[in-house]
Amino acid sequence: MKKTTAAITAVGGYVPDFVLSNKVLETMVDTNDEWITTRTGIKERRILKEENAGTSFMAIKAAEDLLHKRGIEASEIDFVLVATATPDLPVASTAAYVASEIGAVNAFAYDLQAACSSFLYGMSTAASYIESGRYKKVLVIGADKMSSIIDYTDRTTCIIFGDGAGAVLFEPNEEGLGLQDEYLRSDGIGRQFLKIDAGGSILPASEETVKNKQHYVYQDGKSVFKFAVSNMADVSALIMERNNLTKDDVQWLAPHQANKRIIDATANRMGVEADKVLINIDRYGNTTSATLPLLLYDFEKQLKKGDNIIFAAFGGGFTWGSIYLKWAYNS
Repeated sequence: MKKTTAAITAVGGYVPDFVLSNKVLETMVDTNDEWITTRTGIKERRILKEENAGTSFMAIKAAEDLLHKRGIEASEIDFVLVATATPDLPVASTAAYVASEIGAVNAFAYDLQAACSSFLYGMSTAASYIESGRYKKVLVIGADKMSSIIDYTDRTTCIIFGDGAGAVLFEPNEEGLGLQDEYLRSDGIGRQFLKIDAGGSILPASEETVKNKQHYVYQDGKSVFKFAVSNMADVSALIMERNNLTKDDVQWLAPHQANKRIIDATANRMGVEADKVLINIDRYGNTTSATLPLLLYDFEKQLKKGDNIIFAAFGGGFTWGSIYLKWAYNS
């Protein structure tokens, strides 16, 4: 009896129309295009401007795009997972709303929050459900409206983040394709380096917290960079080693799009050539939970059945990890 693996069978995506370029940011904060590009690799990012539209708006668009391309009805979906750090509302599940809006009437749904590693962790969750034999079609959406939690007078964070959503469908595979291995980690030491101070149970929202701008993202850039470089590179090299993969065996590296220098360091540690590294940070910035699925969305036509892809991510908390996946179809 062949082992059932969980393979990605379809990809969808959505990015808002409004483009926030480095040139525009130069008029908002004390920065310039050369400084941003040199340190981050980002040239522009997309911002969701639609009135009363949150993360679910983009998640729904990405899911609908996927369903159309795959040619299936939403009612066939068993489970909808939304990986996000910016849910529409506290408490109420964004995933449940997304599932209802797309017509996934036979699915259960929930959100997963692991900062920038959310989608990576979501891939692991989906694969476990598929491999168990309990469910056949699992929709994983990575979506974040980072502009809703960014202080656009803070040049250390406003240059980095953008809005977007990407979606993938996991289904059973008996050809040995799909998710092969994973190595996921976390360490609470990172709690103070990348966070939002207020709005949680420790410091509930108040007039004072709003006045003090404590509902925006705070990042200790140097500390996050140091941890991200070492940890993303370490787990990516480790997953290659324990699966006996050489740099020639890896067709693609799909790294979290946080910073071009972190991406380069990860690729160098793996020995992977630059032309094998999927990059779109220059156009979208860091879309948090959406970076990995948006890479698949943008580069889908270049991915070939059987290609070995190494995913890597690092997020606040800290959370990080790597996944080894064999691509399951030709576009």
